[in-house]
Amino acid sequence: MTKQCAFIGLGVMGYPMAGHLQKQGFDTCVYNRTESKAKAWVNEYQGRYGETPAQAVKSADVVLVCVGNDDDVRSVFYGDDGILAGLKNGAIVIDHTTASAELARELNEAVVQQGGHFMDAPVSGGQAGAENGVLTAMIGGEQAAFDAASDVLACYSKTRELMGDAGAGQLAKMVNQICIAGVVQGLSEGLQLARKVGLDPDKLIAAISQGAAGSWQMENRYKTMWNNEYEHGFAVDWMRKDLKIALNEADRQGLSMPLTALVDQFYADVQKMGGNRWDTSSLLARLEK
Repeated sequence: MTKQCAFIGLGVMGYPMAGHLQKQGFDTCVYNRTESKAKAWVNEYQGRYGETPAQAVKSADVVLVCVGNDDDVRSVFYGDDGILAGLKNGAIVIDHTTASAELARELNEAVVQQGGHFMDAPVSGGQAGAENGVLTAMIGGEQAAFDAASDVLACYSKTRELMGDAGAGQLAKMVNQICIAGVVQGLSEGLQLARKVGLDPDKLIAAISQGAAGSWQMENRYKTMWNNEYEHGFAVDWMRKDLKIALNEADRQGLSMPLTALVDQFYADVQKMGGNRWDTSSLLARLEK
């Protein structure tokens, strides 16, 4: 029997992710805080929508969530109209929001008390990855739930890795964002020097991208960075939210992350330049202002 799904949160990631579920044959009911967005999704994909999270999830075998931050997650889980109020026994809840590991562990306990199963599954790959169904999901939870929901996750993710117990997915996503921050700053400084000394960017990247300096950021962002094009991709506001989560976790673990803390402040400078919605590669714009 085909699984019934509910998808809570139809932002730039959730909207296409939920669309992939419906297109792959999963009967999907969506909820979005702005109801007009839910109605637009229904018109495009011929699914259903609920007026509250509880209503959307009441018949769902798998509930998926993708909202903004810890507070947004709590707002759709708790209360008389929340996910927990409508969750059916045995349902699997998968939170794709990039949030704190503490919240993941809290929600795991709450969902288990309701007779369900929980996985934290933050994703990487951005809006393009969501639209093309090729996201990477870093997952915390039980093996049984992971196996049971694998067909659902496969609708929009190319790579899925179970990292450990609840919270492990969020911890892995923190590492992901930390690594990206350092790479983008290094690429920005390199391109700044290349421009200053008159190097051809295409020849430069052809020469260095296949060696140890190569990265996804270099391959996919050097040209737009060189052309000062930043109206695309993963927004600076979102990156700062993610880095704050990572830095808070580092504090809890008694770790020092000076590079990450510094790049976070560089992104604060980009925000002051009006680049809140610019792509994270806009660190170069800060250097060249």
